[in-house]
Amino acid sequence: MKTARCPALFLTAPSSGQGKTTVTASLARLLQRQGKIVRVFKTGPDYLDPQILQQASGQPVEQLDLWMAGESYCQQMLFDAAQQADIILVEGAMGMFDGDPSSADLAAKFSIPLAIVMDVKGMAQTAAAVVTGLANFRSDINVVGLLANNCGSDRHRELIENALPPHLPLIASLKRADDVTLPERHLGLVQASEVTEQLERCFEAGADWLETAGFNNFISALQPVVFQQPEIESTKPSRFEPLLSQQPLANKTIAIAKDAAFSFIYQSNVQMLQELGANITYFSPLADRQLPAADALWFPGGYPELHTRALSENHALLSELNTFFEQDKPILAECGGLLYCLQTLTDLDGVSFPLAGLITGHGSMRGKRGCQGMQTAQLPEGDVRAHAHHRSRSHDTPAPIAHGKRQKHPAPGEAIYRQRHLTATYLHLFFPSNPDAIAALFNPQFATSAFTQTQYAKAPEAEINAKTANKIAGISNVAGE
Repeated sequence: MKTARCPALFLTAPSSGQGKTTVTASLARLLQRQGKIVRVFKTGPDYLDPQILQQASGQPVEQLDLWMAGESYCQQMLFDAAQQADIILVEGAMGMFDGDPSSADLAAKFSIPLAIVMDVKGMAQTAAAVVTGLANFRSDINVVGLLANNCGSDRHRELIENALPPHLPLIASLKRADDVTLPERHLGLVQASEVTEQLERCFEAGADWLETAGFNNFISALQPVVFQQPEIESTKPSRFEPLLSQQPLANKTIAIAKDAAFSFIYQSNVQMLQELGANITYFSPLADRQLPAADALWFPGGYPELHTRALSENHALLSELNTFFEQDKPILAECGGLLYCLQTLTDLDGVSFPLAGLITGHGSMRGKRGCQGMQTAQLPEGDVRAHAHHRSRSHDTPAPIAHGKRQKHPAPGEAIYRQRHLTATYLHLFFPSNPDAIAALFNPQFATSAFTQTQYAKAPEAEINAKTANKIAGISNVAGE
């Protein structure tokens, strides 16, 4: 079994909003400016944090999720990174034990030590009690210390440090600093491309902040973690290899909407399309007046509600999109893409604008209430792992062809619509979880080919994920598209 060794640190917290992304980005910048190659991963489905972390580290940022991507996929990504990087950082999601699987599950699976980031405003010795409880909650995790965020004074730091047990040191105390705080809006952080210069100032201030707090000494003492390459039993017939050799998307061009309104794109999804043979091009529904020459379109999620007027007034592109739709070419529209394909969208100010009208129905924003969670998209082409995260609603839509299957709850998940060869849903799909289904989605002829029916039966999930990870590893260093 092949192995690779690399120091690694998993940054987690008792809950959301503790400053994990701020600390992770600041640490990535500190290490980068010391000349180190830093590979950062983000736990769970997330589009905004990886944009921030990629800018901070100067390296691509991938998602790691044991349910959405699979254990073998995550293992392969970490193994690849360990061969290239001087250090690996993993930012957790929500609280340390929240979700199934949780951040703690991921850290335990790959033996990555955890540092707890906690906002200690309004507490002192209690912070030590909380950290001690988290560290001792499970025997299969290794918590190596506390990063006390929002620490008010030297005395505040002393009270926390003196209350911690010897095996859980105070790694650093980080004072309150507005110049380090990352900008936010609904659904999370602001997209990196919108505030590049502001983020640079935050990263540099945060790096100085950590350096002054003595974080370098802690990092230099981290021991390498051994990461193993996943193995596929040689006696087990591989059903994934024929799919790639068949190149079901060869000679197909897939045009991806990408601008300030549409940017929720997993780089792993793009790489998967490329491995299936597709040519990738990009266009802007905000700025472009015509579609690029393409065989299929993908409208990912994003913030169309912030650009509704501009999208609505781009009549030339909307006309071209309708023609593309009438030609029965494949279109995938996810979340914000779904809203764009409806007849109207009512923005955050309550103003309604006409949009593409490929699907009957209307979308509107709904304040702070929203929907989120892991679901399986039960497509006619096959099940694809996915997640939902939105603060809008749609109504007067046609009958869905299916619903997402929630990870735990028995209630139906997000609706999945199919009009001609348009597939639209609030779900964000993770393509590598079922390349077979994705190939068929973007190339309907592949779905009915003799190859699909007779040569490519579903392989066990672990095998699919490992083969997927192995195959995209060759281009896994490509920066954000």
